[in-house]
Amino acid sequence: MSDPHGEERAAPRRSIATMRGDSGTTSLAGGIRVSKGALRVEAYGTVDELNAALGCARAICDQPDTAALARSVQQDLFKIASALATPPDGPKPPVPIDASMVDRLTAEVHRIEAIEGMLSDWAVSGDLPDAAAFNLARTVCRRAERGGVQPEILAYLNRLSDLLWLVARQLEHGAGINSSLREQTGKRGARWSRAW
Repeated sequence: MSDPHGEERAAPRRSIATMRGDSGTTSLAGGIRVSKGALRVEAYGTVDELNAALGCARAICDQPDTAALARSVQQDLFKIASALATPPDGPKPPVPIDASMVDRLTAEVHRIEAIEGMLSDWAVSGDLPDAAAFNLARTVCRRAERGGVQPEILAYLNRLSDLLWLVARQLEHGAGINSSLREQTGKRGARWSRAW
């Protein structure tokens, strides 16, 4: 591109700083503008936060299988965030979230539960960095569940929060760490306490 004086000018480039959100609104999929405080925006924002928390957990995890599992969940979460960002009355078709995604998580839950010696009680997090990071991701996942999301997504997030609790305990178990709150306090309780 050249100016009237014959000098070459660079073409204007696109920027992430569109400034369209400066007024407190954002675009859903399909271009519908809503408040950044809208429940749908809160829901997919929390899923985005969960994805980032899982990325941090994965970055410090030295167990390849666990890191691979976290990465596959992160990919699912992009799909879930997209589904949440697509309003049912908008111009874009809904993003399908199918039962097979939940089934994959359920299979992982059952696999970890079957490990001999796995903690099935309240846990005090913090003795192992990667386990603590997965536990933190679990709390973000629980908050995402409270966002009033659609049934298929709610089932996925509910299963994921169970799985993240178990992943943290599996990492501790592999490192020889017993994080049981009740054993530390001398109290006993039923197996599979609803701590998670």
